Amino acid sequence: MHGLINRAIQAFVTSTYGADRWEEVMEEAGLGFTEFEAMLFYSEEQSSQMLTAMEKVLARPLPEMLEDMGTFLVSNPQVEALRRLLRFGGVNYVEFLHSLDDLPDRARLAVSDLHLPGLELLEQAPEQFELVCQPGLPGYAYVLIGVLRAMADDYGDLVFLDHSGTQDGAEVISITLVETKFAAGREFDLGAHSL
Repeated sequence: MHGLINRAIQAFVTSTYGADRWEEVMEEAGLGFTEFEAMLFYSEEQSSQMLTAMEKVLARPLPEMLEDMGTFLVSNPQVEALRRLLRFGGVNYVEFLHSLDDLPDRARLAVSDLHLPGLELLEQAPEQFELVCQPGLPGYAYVLIGVLRAMADDYGDLVFLDHSGTQDGAEVISITLVETKFAAGREFDLGAHSL
């Protein structure tokens, strides 16, 4: 697994639960190190050991924590670049949803050796969608649920999201757009600002 992904998990745990809890997670994982390097690759076994230890030490179901991590990735100022990458997908939430098919390619533009599983958005009815997440990253669909929820808030829309199980080996997320402009969205400018 790409170190950038493991490093994001580390940042989430450290910010949410504290550095001491991260140390406990890594001690429980028994990998012999406590920090992931963003540009290295780690075996699936190492990443799996870390996720299993995270669930045990933090005493929360892994899907819940991964969903929270998805929200963290969009809403935390530490990772503003990801929010910007996602917001370039559209001027409203529905356009953003339609841009998700291109997310793996856009991620590779930012980090050439980062390979995210494919995504396919299917429109079931007006304002009802299914997002099909191809296999390849453990817990990817749950992280995406958190990302989708945080992006709906970012646009000011109210959505209902549900992990609908698997279909031909791919995980499916059901998305229902309940109300657009439900609340004020976060401000977004095309140009980045420096202080």
